[in-house]
Amino acid sequence: MSEPKAPTPAPGDTYKGWLFKWTNYIKGYQRRWFVLSNGLLSYYRTQAEMGHTCRGTINLATANIAVEDSCNFVISNGGTQTYHLKASSEVERQRWITALELAKAKAFRMQAESDDSGDESTPPAAGQGGGARNSEVQSTLRTLGSKVEDLSTCNDLIAKHGSALQRSLSELEGVRLGGETSEKIRQVTERATLFRITSNAMINACRDFLALAQAHSKRWQKALQAEREQRVRLEETLEQLAKQHNHLERAFRGATVLPPSQSNPAIDSKGSVPGKGDASDEDEENEFFDACEDVQEFITVPADPKYHRRSGSNVSGISSEMGMDDGTTSLDEQSMASNPESPQSQEVVPVRKRRTRIPDKPNYSLNLWSIMKNCIGKELSKIPMPVNFNEPLSMLQRLSEDLEYYELLDRGAKCQSSLEQMCYVAAFTVSSYSTTVHRTGKPFNPLLGETFELDRLQESGYRSLCEQVSHHPPAAAHHAISERGWTLRQEIALASKFRGKYLSIMPLGSIHCIFEKSNNHYTWKKVTTTVHNIIVGKLWIDQSGEIDIVNHRTGDRCHLKFAPYSYFSRDVARKVTGVVTDKDGKAHYVLSGTWDEKMECSRVMQSSRGGENGADGRQKTVYQTLKAKELWRKTPLPEGAENMYYFSTLALTLNEPEEGVAPTDSRKRPDQRLMEQGRWEEANAEKQRLEEKQRTARREREREANRSANPEEAEEVEIATEPSETTDKTDTDETSSDLSLSSGHQDSYKAMWFDRCVDPMTGEPTHIYRGGYWETKEQGNWDSCPDIF
Repeated sequence: MSEPKAPTPAPGDTYKGWLFKWTNYIKGYQRRWFVLSNGLLSYYRTQAEMGHTCRGTINLATANIAVEDSCNFVISNGGTQTYHLKASSEVERQRWITALELAKAKAFRMQAESDDSGDESTPPAAGQGGGARNSEVQSTLRTLGSKVEDLSTCNDLIAKHGSALQRSLSELEGVRLGGETSEKIRQVTERATLFRITSNAMINACRDFLALAQAHSKRWQKALQAEREQRVRLEETLEQLAKQHNHLERAFRGATVLPPSQSNPAIDSKGSVPGKGDASDEDEENEFFDACEDVQEFITVPADPKYHRRSGSNVSGISSEMGMDDGTTSLDEQSMASNPESPQSQEVVPVRKRRTRIPDKPNYSLNLWSIMKNCIGKELSKIPMPVNFNEPLSMLQRLSEDLEYYELLDRGAKCQSSLEQMCYVAAFTVSSYSTTVHRTGKPFNPLLGETFELDRLQESGYRSLCEQVSHHPPAAAHHAISERGWTLRQEIALASKFRGKYLSIMPLGSIHCIFEKSNNHYTWKKVTTTVHNIIVGKLWIDQSGEIDIVNHRTGDRCHLKFAPYSYFSRDVARKVTGVVTDKDGKAHYVLSGTWDEKMECSRVMQSSRGGENGADGRQKTVYQTLKAKELWRKTPLPEGAENMYYFSTLALTLNEPEEGVAPTDSRKRPDQRLMEQGRWEEANAEKQRLEEKQRTARREREREANRSANPEEAEEVEIATEPSETTDKTDTDETSSDLSLSSGHQDSYKAMWFDRCVDPMTGEPTHIYRGGYWETKEQGNWDSCPDIF
């Protein structure tokens, strides 16, 4: 049965009803009984609690009311109280909004009258909340007094006009009129007398009420003040207990002493994790995460200033390899990115003008949970999703975004020291995650054989090529080469699991960076990406895990740690720390920063075992370092990026149409192009067409492979391997089970531009660029490319 329709609230009425209030990430929205009265919105668990336990109250005089969607709205007082509420229907939400706005206007008007009157009879209250309540009581009393004065004036007027009316009626009685007329005049006189008596009684009752209210006002004020003082004392006690608890926990786990440039005991607004609800909501169980282990296994302290005056050959622990004596500029002497004249901060004038905007993202209402709820425990590549949850870029284009800060590799190629070069490679590794902090949209899963070229040879000195070389599991090969002396190659496959509340994405495969001049060959792997708040709340992304960067020629290593977000941690969010060591394990540089903002490095002058134990009971290493130098800083997003999927300047240009690219290039993918233009319904239809075309091509390859393997039984094998009708409907470009690695079956597809082989450096199976793409582009002969679109 539907709930009875509540009347539209009138100004001054008490409004009551059920609403759903956001509590925490475990319980979500819970049904609560709300009461709106005298400018105050209070709520209770049940109606029975109204007599003894109020769970929370907001004064509407200073509150903000914001509408989120058809049923949701938010009330906040600008401080610690914020209620995220949801009505059962849009009509019910509008009734509440009307009642709240009327109550807010009335409360604000009463408060303004209180401020203008300058009444000094109100004693000062302890705290702003108590003062607001006392001011409200005084304002109410003054309003009542004003109304009584109005009634008194009306009484005088009634008495005056009533007397005149009675005199006139008496004069009429003296006139000789008919019997019927005299009777009517007598009735009118009686009614006038009764009206005057009733008016006098009403005014006397109002005066009695005002006197009674004034007599009890001081008692009310004292009670309100005592309640406010007790609340303040309780809040102070709770704050002290929280501080003591946090101090004891950190002391138990082993606190870390950070350098002055990194010590930030509180998470700033940029590093905070978005969340809903009132943090002090006393009636709910808040969800907390265990405090993470301190990600640093070392302590850094400023080195003695005398180290700055020593030559490179005299510094303890610094080898002559650092290039201090041959005139080469070291990290400590470079101006880094903070210098406005450094290469990173200089803007390269592009040869061609590229676009700086794409169509704004349509404001569609999306429900990710309606699709994901049946996919718990599955891999992301096996979850079919419409383009509504995508961003208008393919995974190949997202992979090319790793080159956003290619200047770091350019600078690394100029380094004489492999240890300095390692610092730049580490900064480049971290910088590839800076574009993901707000990018919650899913990139298009590329079709098999799809390619993407990024030709920035004239502008930036490099060009890269990506190709989707495997469909299940989805894997993409990437090859980039620069005229400034470096080559980057990688093959990335994604392993992902949906856990209900969050989605974990684990990239598989190694990344290789080779510098031509020194022949230094670096390899590393990516960390885990986690998307939180899949069910409820605002999506946010975290990167966590460890990266080991290895220089296979010299044996140098860099160990990076991406700290996962923790509710109890006092460290800055999204923190990354690392140490660069030589082949003997001796530390030369300490790295620190965040993966969404900047990275710095400090040269190690001396290291020793500290006296402070870590969480595992072992002593931590204390590094004495020089002043930190900035290696990399994130470039600000373009204006209006929040309406353009939070794309960076580079990302905005990736899907820009270009002449001469291969027919398999992601720029020519029709469903992706339609989505970018905001035509999502057409994009979904086109996506289904492309998936069906890809399934048909896969089945044809399987039949050809079976015929080649056993020509005599080709017909029988063809019948046995033909997928059923049900399989056809579910085996999309993102849903398939018969081609997974676990089954051991591999698609017979052969990549166009990459050869499958065993990596000579890591021993892993991979795809390496075999050449020919750019020569084919120059000739304009794409006849050998498959028709995938």
